[in-house]
Amino acid sequence: MVDENNWPDRTVVVTGGARGQGAALAAKLVARGCRVVVGDVREDEGRALAERLGAQCEFVVLDVADPDSWQALKTVVARTGRLDGLVNNAGIFDPRPILDTDVALFQRHVAVNQLGTFLGLKFAAELADGADLSVVNISSISGLRGTGGAAYTSTKWAVRGMTKMAAAELAEHGIRVNSVHPGLIDTKMIEAIDPDRLARRTAQIPMQRRGSEDEVVDVVLFLLSPASRYVNGAEIAVDGGLSV
Repeated sequence: MVDENNWPDRTVVVTGGARGQGAALAAKLVARGCRVVVGDVREDEGRALAERLGAQCEFVVLDVADPDSWQALKTVVARTGRLDGLVNNAGIFDPRPILDTDVALFQRHVAVNQLGTFLGLKFAAELADGADLSVVNISSISGLRGTGGAAYTSTKWAVRGMTKMAAAELAEHGIRVNSVHPGLIDTKMIEAIDPDRLARRTAQIPMQRRGSEDEVVDVVLFLLSPASRYVNGAEIAVDGGLSV
């Protein structure tokens, strides 16, 4: 039997975990007995979160687009002697249309959303020891449909593709890779959407409401858990049916 409420001795890294969905995930992992390493560029918020969650949570300054930053994280994780999970949660969202998207904005999305996910996969592959290691890549409903802005959508499709590739390539090393595709979730991120457009999109959701951070987090927890031990290369939409 798999005990879904008790995961002692496991180590999970959560990128972009200083606030919002990442912080909610870190809290639930700590409640299950995990050791959690939160990586983020928001140092004040990250350190406050680690202090609030206690000894089982450690904060590390992490710029996911910087390879040297991942190397520093590797040193921290090595002290625990194991890595059981990685959630590539860090991301940026600026849903400008093509005509309003300049090269700098596009490249910033590529650096954080796409390169950051690739470097996370590489990090996991380098630390894998043949045991079950679960990687969860946070994509988006925009990685399933052509919505969400030129730069953001492009990178979230890339995350979807990298997940499929990595699931096939890394399985022999004991690594499972899956992607989660949130829809309209009540986080600070959706404040970037024009209010009228947000209202129209919300009205299109078959469940007639936006989702919560916890509803995304619970799916991520399943993919991190032993209960999903034969799930690899899956893409799970958490969107109330919007992508149907």
